[in-house]
Amino acid sequence: MFVEAAENVAKVRESLRIALSSQKSYAHKRRRELIFEAGKFVYLKVSSLRGTERFHTRGKLAPRYVGPYKIKKKIGDLAYELELPEHLSRVYPVFHVSQLRKCLRLPRIRYRQKQ
Repeated sequence: MFVEAAENVAKVRESLRIALSSQKSYAHKRRRELIFEAGKFVYLKVSSLRGTERFHTRGKLAPRYVGPYKIKKKIGDLAYELELPEHLSRVYPVFHVSQLRKCLRLPRIRYRQKQ
């Protein structure tokens, strides 16, 4: 009876190992490394609840990403400190890499000439 139970446990472990390896292969197909450098610009993801507090829009028209913001420095492997503007001074400036999106080009800012 004890030998039978041990064989069943071995079968279950083998089945779990096979399932885990197949799930892992599916997950890693779309995974990509996100590495940013200090001085580059990134967009910051807005959480739905806090976004309505800060940007006063809800639903489809709420911004998903705001920015671009400059990276001050890298903290650890997965965290970055950003230079946030004054109106976001209450927000802690360190964010996980999953909350950031690479800024491919900076938007043009047009300045009015004084006359």
